[in-house]
Amino acid sequence: MNNSRILQRRRANSVRIGGGEWRSRLLTFPDAEGLRPTGDRVKQTLFNWLGQSLDGQICLDAFAGSGALGFEAASRGAQQVVLCEANRETAKSLTGNAQRLGAAQCKVVHADVRQWLRLNSAKFNIAFCDPPFSAAMIDTFLAQLVPHLADDALVYVELANVVETLRSVRSQFVVEKVSKAGAVHFGLLRLISAG
Repeated sequence: MNNSRILQRRRANSVRIGGGEWRSRLLTFPDAEGLRPTGDRVKQTLFNWLGQSLDGQICLDAFAGSGALGFEAASRGAQQVVLCEANRETAKSLTGNAQRLGAAQCKVVHADVRQWLRLNSAKFNIAFCDPPFSAAMIDTFLAQLVPHLADDALVYVELANVVETLRSVRSQFVVEKVSKAGAVHFGLLRLISAG
């Protein structure tokens, strides 16, 4: 493989942290089916919504993949970030990125987040949910996530249609923000009821 192809492959499997302590640092990740990191434009909009500082927040990157959202949150001051990833090689890559950054506040969990939540009582202020499964399953996942959310918690989702997809959990969340970048629809939900 020539040098330009190697360089192109490296760029394709990396994302850059946009702000905070590790601004401009690259995160690398392996090829994995369904792994599609959140784009820079979407990530910038999301962290504008959340505020540039996440000091003291406890975050869950539910389907971590590249870790772009979880590491971004840690870079911006999150107290703790749990990055759940079911794919072994991808989880190994997340651990390597955490070590390179010196991200002691980041805990990489090699597990399906749905199973991990069933076995844990952790509570989160912010959850990033960019699921690899169909939008039809997001209601079920969000219902499972609710007991793990602190009062007034925020949940980021990427879905085909944020408002219309959230049917069974509407009584527990209000849609705070919605936007679109290319084919990506995304939104920020706020927990209004844990009961």
